[in-house]
Amino acid sequence: MSLKVSSPRPAVRPPRRPARGGLDRGKGGFVLAFLVVPVGLYVLYVVSPYAQAIYISLTDWTGLTANQTFIGFDNYVRLWNDDQFWIALRNNGILLLVVPAVTVVLGLFFASMLNVGRRGRSGIQGVRGSSVYKIVYFFPQVLSVAIVGVLFKYVFAPTEAGGIFNGLLNAVGLDALSKPWLGDPTYAFWVVVVVMIWSFVGFYVVLFSAAMQSIPKEIYEAALLDGSSRYTTFRHVTLPLVWDTVQVGWVYLAIQAMDAFALVHIMLGISGGPSRAGDVLGVALYRAAFNRYRFGYASAIGVVLLLLTLLVAVLFLRAARRERVELS
Repeated sequence: MSLKVSSPRPAVRPPRRPARGGLDRGKGGFVLAFLVVPVGLYVLYVVSPYAQAIYISLTDWTGLTANQTFIGFDNYVRLWNDDQFWIALRNNGILLLVVPAVTVVLGLFFASMLNVGRRGRSGIQGVRGSSVYKIVYFFPQVLSVAIVGVLFKYVFAPTEAGGIFNGLLNAVGLDALSKPWLGDPTYAFWVVVVVMIWSFVGFYVVLFSAAMQSIPKEIYEAALLDGSSRYTTFRHVTLPLVWDTVQVGWVYLAIQAMDAFALVHIMLGISGGPSRAGDVLGVALYRAAFNRYRFGYASAIGVVLLLLTLLVAVLFLRAARRERVELS
């Protein structure tokens, strides 16, 4: 009887674990090497000008000399007591409320008509000629702000200067409605508001159309079979499914509405129109800096505009985030 002696099995050693933090340290160095240059450029060209503007707002710098005397918050006290500043701030508030609301409503309406406006032989589709309408709506985006401002400055010019709008009113027998639209303090600012909405709507029609095209047509077919009207379908089907896109567009519009400098400056001039009734913060800043050479005061206006824009963006984003969390 033979005995078999089995050789002992070699002990299986567990795999060596990398030194704690070794891999993370390597990744951190790799990421840091790629972030140094872009972060440095961002600090140099974005953060640094903001910091300089905040400091200049605390001085009496004229912009013409190297002398800057620190005066603390005197420029902000002058702003508080400046009636024209409050007129400009009120106009910016009107833009913030009116332009996004009207633009979003018109954009959703036109996008709905262009994508689910009727029921054709192949199912739910846009109204007839929707492809042509899309080009017409998007056309203002091809034009620069300067061209839009100059164009509508002549559209709303007085009749004696060949104003197109007044000419049309006269042609259809509505002479009594002809007015110097850009020369009347009552209407000048609202003309700018209308032009801003006209120039913004086309982009948001395209944006909302892209969101609506991703909605399955079967959902609309089921809604029609249930006897849902157009308004009910839009409210309970289309709007909830494109709501995230609407929220993003609303934030962009709110930021754009805070900056009406180009249109106001071109259409109403550096003074903000008759009696400065159409003044906005951007034009007030430009006038203080390059017309009166009070760069410290202008920087204070710029800081206020920056803080208002950041506040608006944060509030809109927090509201959208809170609603998304509640819906989930």
